[in-house]
Formats: sequence, structure tokens, C-alpha cells
Amino acid sequence: MAVPKQKQSHARTNKRRSQHKAARPTINECPTCHSPRRPHRVCPVCGSYAGREVVAPTAHDHDHDHDH
Repeated sequence: MAVPKQKQSHARTNKRRSQHKAARPTINECPTCHSPRRPHRVCPVCGSYAGREVVAPTAHDHDHDHDH
């Protein structure tokens, strides 16, 4: 079994782990309304996907005042 002969330094360990960060989510432009959206998902603004309207767009005012 291969065993390291020397202890790996903290700097070398941190250099290796610097690539373990989470990737940023990809944002593409909606071809219909040109607003930013995630790829392969229905546009949240206009409700279109693959050049046709899939979901009726709804007006969101984001108050979050629910009667719970």
C-alpha cells in the first residue's frame, strides 16, 4: 500500500481544497422576454419554454402577507 513519506503541509492541502467550492448557477437569457432564467426551465416572467407559452404568467408582488 502506498503511504506518504512526509506530512502534507497546510498550504498544500488548502491549495488542493480551493477547487472544492460550489459552482455558480448558470443563468441564461429567455429568448422570448430576455429576462434572466435558469436553463431548461420555464421562464418565471413570461411563462414560456421552447418558444411557446407553457404556464400562464402571474403577477407577483411578493408581499408574503398570508393569513396563517
